[in-house]
Amino acid sequence: MIKIRSSFGLFLFSVLFLCSSLSLQAANRVQQTDETVVIVIDPGHGGENKGTIENGFLEKSMTMITAQAMYDELCLYDNVEVYLTRTEDVDMELDARAAYAASVNADFLFSIHYNASVKHDLFGSEVWISAMPPYNAYGYQFGYQQLLTMRDMGLYLRGVKTKWNDKKDADYYGIIRESAALSIPAVIIEHCHVDEERDYPFCDTEEELIAFGKADALSVAKYFGLKSTALGVDYSEESSLPEAEANHTVQASLQDETPPDVCIIDIAETDEDTGTVTLEVTAADYDSPLIYYDYSYDGGTTYSPLQMWPDSDVLTGTYKDNFKLMIQIPSGTQPEIIFRAYNMFDAFTESNKLTLLHVFRYGEEDAVSDETALSAQPTEELAQTEEKKLPGTTTFMPAVSDEVAEDGEVSFLSFLKLCLLIVIVLFILLLVSRMFACYRRKKRRRQRRK
Repeated sequence: MIKIRSSFGLFLFSVLFLCSSLSLQAANRVQQTDETVVIVIDPGHGGENKGTIENGFLEKSMTMITAQAMYDELCLYDNVEVYLTRTEDVDMELDARAAYAASVNADFLFSIHYNASVKHDLFGSEVWISAMPPYNAYGYQFGYQQLLTMRDMGLYLRGVKTKWNDKKDADYYGIIRESAALSIPAVIIEHCHVDEERDYPFCDTEEELIAFGKADALSVAKYFGLKSTALGVDYSEESSLPEAEANHTVQASLQDETPPDVCIIDIAETDEDTGTVTLEVTAADYDSPLIYYDYSYDGGTTYSPLQMWPDSDVLTGTYKDNFKLMIQIPSGTQPEIIFRAYNMFDAFTESNKLTLLHVFRYGEEDAVSDETALSAQPTEELAQTEEKKLPGTTTFMPAVSDEVAEDGEVSFLSFLKLCLLIVIVLFILLLVSRMFACYRRKKRRRQRRK
């Protein structure tokens, strides 16, 4: 009797555990669909709307190539219906694209795009989603999967994010807003920046644009848990989506309209023989992760290219809040160093200015002149991570030689000594003059008495 009860208890526990596991897996994706998934792919722009044309690229043609490749790949999956909002180079309004998705009862609309920035300095992949429940949760879970795929391709990640309109009562991007109005989840996939040298090698051939389309199809397949007999793959058991709730907005996706909260730099070390300065950087943003930094050594006249923030991960919201940064100062330059920290929404905070009271001189006799050095582009730096306490000093004066500089210019300390010597000599001359005058007066008095 005891054995029977034990066996029955074990069986009941196993059944409950299995049901619990199945429930967890089924609940991982917030969006519910029928057995057949309906997908609409929207090649961005078209017709008179060319999209970005920076760096010789034509976005409306690029999106068509990528969307077609995505369509062809998704058609290989079982229980999927796939549609394109346009198949030719034609004008199409945003509300018409959303209406087409609604007409085929789409489960999701994916709008395909390529990016460019005003200053041509941003790089990386991002996904824009709705701020409105439940579409925010659907978009966030897909966008997370999409950025995992982009990371595997070697792209830097800029985040899964939202943007409000001016009134803060609806989504800023029209295709997302119009689709949500018709109960269609929609996202904008910005694959990379065509105007930045670290990004455009990912998209400068037709083969690479096709590769993006296949990658997008993979993200969709993993999001919906699709399987393909033709490809021999099955993603129905995969569960890599982040937690989300249909009735709540994912806080990590919300637009951050404030710049980073902390940005402080201090001198850790200088090496005048090589012209290197090691900074200790402390920075933080309490609302969104830091993803870029740049710096200036000429007081803000020029800045380095944007660099990846150490250990930044927009998917987990983590980054290094304290690290060391080594920068190269050109010979002939008196450094005035400024550092800027950028968050996921490209807002930045400028650090304190560090002024080093010495002109760096090293290397060959024909080292770059002061004017050339100040206009030169900062060279790429070496970032090393190491935990340190908050820096406190904002001005640093390196050791200065007492001797005259090799090129004949008098050092600052020597100049001070020379000035002090002149003052002392003048004081002595004045003292001697007064003593001599006093002596002459006394001598006249003696002569009058006689």
